[in-house]
Amino acid sequence: MDSDISAPDAALTALRQSQNGALEISMTQWERLRKLPAVYAQQLHELYDRDALPMDVRHYLSGWIEKQEWQRAARDQDLAIVLFQVLLENLDIQHSRFVQEESFLMQHNIRRYKHNFQKYQDDPMTLASTISWFLEKEKEILQTADLDQQVQFLHVEEEAMETTSQQDLERKMAGLRNDVQCMEHTMICLEEQQDEFDFKYQTHTMEGKGDEADRNQQMKVLQSLVNRLNDCRKSTLTDLNKLLDRIEDLINTLVKKELVEWQRRQQKSCIGAPDNVCLDQLEKWFTCVAVCLFQVREFIGKLEELVGKVSYDNDPVKVHRPALQERADTLLKDLIKSAFVVETQPSMPQGKGPLVLRTNVQFSVKTRFLVKFLELNHSMKVDVSMDREAPQLKGYRRFNVLGTKSKALNMAESQSGGMVADFRHLTLKEQKCGGGGKGVSDISLSVTEELHIIYFNTVFELKGVSVHLQASSLPVVIISNSSQQQSAWASVLWFNMISQDTKDVMFFANSPAATWPQFREMLSWQFLFATKRGLNDDQLEMIAVKLFGRQQNYDTFKVAWSKFSKENSPDTFWVWFDGILVMVKTYLEDLWRDDLIMGFVSKGKEKSLLKKKQTGTFLLRFSESVIGGITFSWVDTTSTGEPEVKTVQPFTKVDLCQIPFHEIIRNFQILEAENVPENPLLYLYPNTPKGEAFGKYYTDKTGSENPYIKYIKTKLMFVSKENTLEAKSPMSSDMAQGEGLEPNNGPCGEAAEQNNDLHPLESSLETYPPDPMLSGPVGNPEDDLLLYLNNPNLFDDTDILQDEQMLPDFSLQAFHCLPQQSCGSMFR
Repeated sequence: MDSDISAPDAALTALRQSQNGALEISMTQWERLRKLPAVYAQQLHELYDRDALPMDVRHYLSGWIEKQEWQRAARDQDLAIVLFQVLLENLDIQHSRFVQEESFLMQHNIRRYKHNFQKYQDDPMTLASTISWFLEKEKEILQTADLDQQVQFLHVEEEAMETTSQQDLERKMAGLRNDVQCMEHTMICLEEQQDEFDFKYQTHTMEGKGDEADRNQQMKVLQSLVNRLNDCRKSTLTDLNKLLDRIEDLINTLVKKELVEWQRRQQKSCIGAPDNVCLDQLEKWFTCVAVCLFQVREFIGKLEELVGKVSYDNDPVKVHRPALQERADTLLKDLIKSAFVVETQPSMPQGKGPLVLRTNVQFSVKTRFLVKFLELNHSMKVDVSMDREAPQLKGYRRFNVLGTKSKALNMAESQSGGMVADFRHLTLKEQKCGGGGKGVSDISLSVTEELHIIYFNTVFELKGVSVHLQASSLPVVIISNSSQQQSAWASVLWFNMISQDTKDVMFFANSPAATWPQFREMLSWQFLFATKRGLNDDQLEMIAVKLFGRQQNYDTFKVAWSKFSKENSPDTFWVWFDGILVMVKTYLEDLWRDDLIMGFVSKGKEKSLLKKKQTGTFLLRFSESVIGGITFSWVDTTSTGEPEVKTVQPFTKVDLCQIPFHEIIRNFQILEAENVPENPLLYLYPNTPKGEAFGKYYTDKTGSENPYIKYIKTKLMFVSKENTLEAKSPMSSDMAQGEGLEPNNGPCGEAAEQNNDLHPLESSLETYPPDPMLSGPVGNPEDDLLLYLNNPNLFDDTDILQDEQMLPDFSLQAFHCLPQQSCGSMFR
């Protein structure tokens, strides 16, 4: 296995000298990959399910591979040749090791791999690029695993408890299996004893009359045998009862604890919680107990068979076997009824989340049977239906399920081989007539407060046991158009955050309040699920202050359903919060995940933070008054040397869909003295240079090649002159959100460029609509704001904190456009 490739002598010699040591170096990245959980190991296997870089080569040469500069080699022909040559030599070394170990198969594989690599002889840079690509993909798998581990960090103690509980349950399962095996041996011994007695008794009977002494002696022997048989039968019955006691204890643990906890975790996972809802372990336990119960039923059946052959007066089996049979059958039926569950709750492909369904739009749902018997594959048919006993409420709607509503449980549709029925093409259609309007109750629920349940029915039949099974979905909210989706998702969040009665369709008739610990956890889950980063304590405290005012402790405070999603409709708390969430997920996910956005911080706290920092320090926060808006504020210095905080009007999706927010921050400029444009944003709070914080997001193109330059020129020219803010062109606004802003009639864009006359600038400030999270009238903020801008020392932090709702963001919409004028490089 010699290579014909030559390489630059110096580099090749150096690599040859280090290769033996390199092979022994700790395989850091590869070892980490090999220790990942099964779900990530599967990703690794899928990655290496290619011929470009065999997993064997990656494994046996991992130490050397990870130390080389493959990215540089992909651009450097000489280095690529060197690495190619040494790769082949390393394969030779590995081949020699397998020869010594007499590993015939690996010898063959290594020889074949080397032959395949020879195709890169004329293009080693391609090989270097390929290996570099594989290493980067490995890093992505590790990063995903690390992120998931961080997500679950807050649940470490809970998981540790779960692990201890699972270990205890595993020990009990092992004990049960051992007891069943012992009982099997006991039944064999019992049958042997009975056969011995039966044989001697039949022999004694067939011998007829004989010596009286011999017959008496034989009778004593037979009596002794029957006494032993009776004792053995009693002992067997006692052991069977004890075995059923152990099984009952395990069933109670599985059904009343493990399954209930899983159902609660599933509820929480539906609203974003990072909880483990995998059913594989439960399936293993349910199947184990079911197998043992069927064996116990066989033991009881064997007792009946033995009694049919040999019985006597006061036979304990005749007395106690029927009760044992009934108890075993009851336990088995209870276990089987609980084993039929909804594994994946109903959801639409493009929905906001699960459990919100829309009429005439397909949805999917998956059921699973946790007792896995091969003989049941494709034999249990599952039928789907809607709530049969719907509440008698005025206007309560009824629906029919359409589509493929009958499927057999099978193992082909589950990655883990579980018994599932995966319904993928179901739809709902409202009944034209039914209970609507004829309810006996005057209680009326809105469309998005109506809760409906989908039922799944099947029959279990095996070895003489027949049980009707029913599983039900969590309550779903059914809408008829997409405009109801936001409100419907609010109902799903509220129900699954609070209620553990999964069949309480009347929940919103008198919805309980949520405690602050419940509420804050749910809010954080929304960001965690959407962006992989939840809310920190400071951000949640800001929300708590908005809801309850400033308090020492918020744990005893509660949020009412009406406060969350009903009152002051449509500008409810949820509308405000969800507007931010959608904006972050759509336009700002990377910045949010990298912790560059402070986000939930009040205007008052923002000002108190920035006033203590150096000039040019800025932070990013979500608007409290514009739905789905984000803004930034920075600290400047007045002519008297006092700190002054300035804020721009919030940017919404209209702006962010045209230019990334990091480009807005990068190119934002104001005109200071002598009309010299400059970017006032220098340090991201607390003191990170802007380029260091956002540099990795910047586009490489500059000047006229910058794809955002046209937008920047017409949208992001701001003027700050003698405490009067003016803009070359007004920022766009999302009129659908109801700001009610007047269009600007001044020239902007190309029109401005054609206007060479300079006009005096007029400045006005716009009043924002009331904060949806606050109540009470909002006064005219213009005087206070201008007073603050001109005399910041007149305001202290307390004043700001008390009246922060009266300090609107600077309204760029209200500023007149500037005509085209020469002011540095921005117009050149």
